[in-house]
Amino acid sequence: MSTDTTPLFLGLDLSTQGLKAVLITEDSQVVHEASVRFDQDLPQYGTVNGAVRGPGEGEVTSPVKMWLEAIDLLMQRIKATGVQTSRILGVSGDGQQHGSVFWSSDAENLLSTMNPEQGLADQLAPAAFTLPNAPIWQDSSTTRECRELEEAVGGPQALADLTGSRAYERFTGTQIRKIKRVNPEAYNATSHIALVSSFLPSLFLGAIAPIEISDASGMNLMNVLTYKWDEKLLDVAGGYELRSKLGPEPVPGGVVLGKVSEWWVKRWGFNPDCIVAPFTGDNPATVVALSSPGDAILSLGTSTTLLLSIPPSDTAPKRFTSSHLLAHPTTYDAHIAMLCYKNGALARDQVRNKYANADWAKFNELVEQTPTGNNGLLGYYFSLPEIIPPNVVGNFYFSTSPSIRAVPESEVSAAAHPRAVLESQFLSIRSRIQAVLPANSPPLQRLVLSGGSSSNPIIRQLAADVFGMRVFVAGQEGAAEGGAQLARFAWWREENGGRGTFEEMRAFDGEEERMKCVAEPKEDNVRVYAGLVDAYRECEERVVELCAQTA
Repeated sequence: MSTDTTPLFLGLDLSTQGLKAVLITEDSQVVHEASVRFDQDLPQYGTVNGAVRGPGEGEVTSPVKMWLEAIDLLMQRIKATGVQTSRILGVSGDGQQHGSVFWSSDAENLLSTMNPEQGLADQLAPAAFTLPNAPIWQDSSTTRECRELEEAVGGPQALADLTGSRAYERFTGTQIRKIKRVNPEAYNATSHIALVSSFLPSLFLGAIAPIEISDASGMNLMNVLTYKWDEKLLDVAGGYELRSKLGPEPVPGGVVLGKVSEWWVKRWGFNPDCIVAPFTGDNPATVVALSSPGDAILSLGTSTTLLLSIPPSDTAPKRFTSSHLLAHPTTYDAHIAMLCYKNGALARDQVRNKYANADWAKFNELVEQTPTGNNGLLGYYFSLPEIIPPNVVGNFYFSTSPSIRAVPESEVSAAAHPRAVLESQFLSIRSRIQAVLPANSPPLQRLVLSGGSSSNPIIRQLAADVFGMRVFVAGQEGAAEGGAQLARFAWWREENGGRGTFEEMRAFDGEEERMKCVAEPKEDNVRVYAGLVDAYRECEERVVELCAQTA
């Protein structure tokens, strides 16, 4: 076992389906990775893809105790490989955006007095929480609260101007309002409300951690231009007491919240001087790990998400779209524009399972057998109520040649579905990119893929053709590595008297060497997809109309 004493930095990524850890060195080299898959490693919780559906319509949650047990298991796996945890001098990470944890009045005492002979799950659950299950981003049960929140401030555009997004069912503000309405006992007994991203550092600190500014952008509660809670929205979402439940104003990344608690030192051998930095959301963490100016990041995980670092503005975007404007986790000199789709990998997996015998090789073969543009077929696959366009559900098919007409599924060959689901998802994003880019944004130079589907060569090439950009991938998982970089950034700033920018820290990391070009756009295919954008938009409008008629 190595006796190296150089610093290590730990990044944790608590996503929908699992928990990942990445350890990096002071010069940004990844030296260890570990993971826990909720469904496979913790089957006793009965989750499907990390989530529990119901009991109410549209309700989707995850067991908080499962997350605690996953951390215990992850640390066992890290220690079993011989990692010297005493070398870890900084901890940060990310959580799935929009998930919320409701701490009880006993939480702070329980966090500060944990016994190193026992794990997290045994000591904190259920007593530390008023809700055993945390609402997560797939929840769509708060439509009523969305309309109420928008109405309170003058409509969806007014709310988007204020918070960076119109009201979305998964956002924390509407989740809080619903819980206060349907479960007032739990709400009143809650002492603190955390995001998944602030729940995690609380475990390391042994005290309640504040919410970080970028992840706070996904709550419909923070002013995205001032980075402060909006009093009116707090009052609408949870009443006068909500400010005390949320804690202080959101904090930026790159600051030190404190040092790890004695529990981590005694149980897992952490260095007592190991600092804890704010955790952010999974999407901002991916931006931290992978983005350079002129990049578009396409995350192909459970959700499908486009992320763009854009110049800051004194005003929020005036054109209302289905995009989000987020604060940046490491600087006030940029924002993040985001398009997020609920039916991402889940829809791709369902098509693979149904039409390709659950085999990615067969899926790829079917894509290659069908021509670019799929002979004019457009397919829309929404097994879950979608975010973009909002609340559409079902599968829909259209022929665009010689004119646009709806077609029944019986007329769609099995071989056409794999290409259709990919083209549909990517054309939706392409049709919206220009609407979310400010006029002063630099031109996009490359497309960086992350997430599980980014390793598929057929998906890589199709993305290059639809977006007309060279496609790159990084050598490791984006979000977890971004969390480790945030830990390193906070430690580095502390070593430099609280000064320095993230870009200055990364200047000598050789970041470009970590990126590999994996696909070049084929001009003939690019032209085909450019010609399908308008047809895609028209067919999507018809899908929205059909869903509205049956609602």
